[in-house]
Amino acid sequence: MPDNEAPKFNICEPVPPDSIDCQDGVYYPEGHEQSSDCDSDVQHALEVVFDSDNYHRRKSSLVATDGPTIPSPLNNTECFVHSLLEQQRRSGKRHVSVSGLQDGISEKTEDKKTDDHGLNTHSRLLTKKQLSDMAWGVRELSKRLGSFRLKLRVQNVFLLTKAHDETLIGYTREVAEWLLSKERDTQYTVYVENTLQENHKFGAKGLVSMDPSYEERLKYWTNEDCIHHPHTFDFVVTLGGDGTVLYASWLFQRIIPPVMSFAMGSLGFLTKFDYSQFPAILTRSFTEGITVNLRLRFEGTVMRARNLHKGDVRDLVEELIGEEAEDNRTHRPDGSYEILNDIVVDRGPNPVMSSIEIFGDDEHFTTVQADGVCVATPTGSTAYNLAAGGSLCHPENPVILVTAICAHTLSFRPIILPDTIVLRVGVPYDARTSSWASFDGRERVELNPGDYVTISASRYPFANVLPQGRRSEDWVNSISRTLNWNSRQKQKAFKEWSG
Repeated sequence: MPDNEAPKFNICEPVPPDSIDCQDGVYYPEGHEQSSDCDSDVQHALEVVFDSDNYHRRKSSLVATDGPTIPSPLNNTECFVHSLLEQQRRSGKRHVSVSGLQDGISEKTEDKKTDDHGLNTHSRLLTKKQLSDMAWGVRELSKRLGSFRLKLRVQNVFLLTKAHDETLIGYTREVAEWLLSKERDTQYTVYVENTLQENHKFGAKGLVSMDPSYEERLKYWTNEDCIHHPHTFDFVVTLGGDGTVLYASWLFQRIIPPVMSFAMGSLGFLTKFDYSQFPAILTRSFTEGITVNLRLRFEGTVMRARNLHKGDVRDLVEELIGEEAEDNRTHRPDGSYEILNDIVVDRGPNPVMSSIEIFGDDEHFTTVQADGVCVATPTGSTAYNLAAGGSLCHPENPVILVTAICAHTLSFRPIILPDTIVLRVGVPYDARTSSWASFDGRERVELNPGDYVTISASRYPFANVLPQGRRSEDWVNSISRTLNWNSRQKQKAFKEWSG
C-alpha cells in the first residue's frame, strides 16, 4: 500500500440499496468507481473543513506564521466525516439525517502532500460565525460517530509506547509480532519508534529472522514523519497511560488517525482497552469496525510583541482591544501548537507571582495576580485544572475551562467559557517579570512583557476509539474508579422503634 493511500470507510448499518453506490462492501460517493486513481485521492483525515473566506478579526492575529504560504490543491475525498460537515454547510441546516449521512457527498480538502501551514489553517483567523460553525460541526459529528461503527481498511499500524520502559517495550514487541504474523488476513505494515531499531529488549533483528517478509513490513517512524506525513498511518495503537495518549496528540499536530489506547499506566482516563485481550480487540476492530469519539483540542499560538518606536509607552489592553493602524501591527506569531489537555501560563522559575491579562474575543476580562492560569479542554479538566481547584467537566461539553493557580485574591473563581470564544492570555508591558507558557506540559516557552498566547478551538479534533456500548457511562466510571469521586461510607438507615 503506497504511503499516500488512505483507508476506506463504510458505515456498519443497513443502508437502502438505491441511496449510495456500493462496491466490495465499501461506500463510494456518487459518480465515483473503485479504481487506483480514486484510491489515491481518498482522505481519511479527521479534520474540520470550513469556507476559506476570512473577515477582519485583528491584524496581529491575521498574520500567518513565519514561512512561505503554500497553496493547497484540492482533491475529492470519500471520507464521510468531511461529507457530513460539507452537507451541513451547503444545506445551511443544523441537522442532517442518517440517510443524508449515507449519501457519500464528495468534499474538497487539502492535498495530503502539501504542507498545511497556510494562512487559512489556523482557527484563530476565523470570524465569530466561522468559529461557531466549526465548533458546532465537530460536536454534531462526534455525536453521530457514536451511533455508527467505522470499518476502516487498515494497512499501516502506528505503535506508540514509552521507549524508556523495559516492560512496555516487551509488550510492544508482542503486539508487533502479532500484527506481522502471516496468520492475519491482512499483511500489515507496522511502524515502531526509530529508537527501538537497536533496542535489545525489542529485538528487531530477532523478529525479522523469524520471517524474511517481516523486514519489508517492519518500519520505524520519526517525529518528522508524524508532522509531514501523517496520512502514512491508518491506525494508532498506544501502550501506556494517559501520558502516552497525550504524546500521540503531540506527535500528530494536525491530522491524527484514530487512536486505540491500551491501559498500562496509572489512572486511565483516556486508556479504555485491556491489553490482555489485545488480539481479540484488534481483530474485532479491524473486521467489524470501531466507534470513534472526537475530543476537542485547542490551538495555541504564541504572539510576540514587535519592537516599535523606542520610548513609546505601550499598553497591552489598548493594543488588543483598540484598533490598529494599517501599517502598524503590534505582534507577530511565533509558533502554534495543537493540545489535548491544557495550556498553562505561569511564573516559571521566577520567585514572585505573575501578572496576567485575560481577553475574550475583543473584550478585556480581567487582570490576574497569581502563580499562573490554566486553560483546559474538557479532556484536561481532570489534570492540572483539577489540582488547581477547577471543575470536573464531561469531555463532550463544548467549553473552555479557565482556572487561576494560587490567585492572590479571595474573589477569583474558576470560569467556564464557550468553545466559540478566542482567548488571549498575555503579560502586560509593566509586569515585573516574564511568564512561561507550556502546551500539554511540553514546549515550555518564555513570555516577555507584551507577549501573549491566543487559545481557540482547533480544526483538528482528537479521534479517540471507544469500547463498544460504553459511550454514556464511560467517563463517570473513570472518575469514580480513578479519583474515588463522591466515595464515602453509606449512611445507615434508622431502625424503627417497635415498642
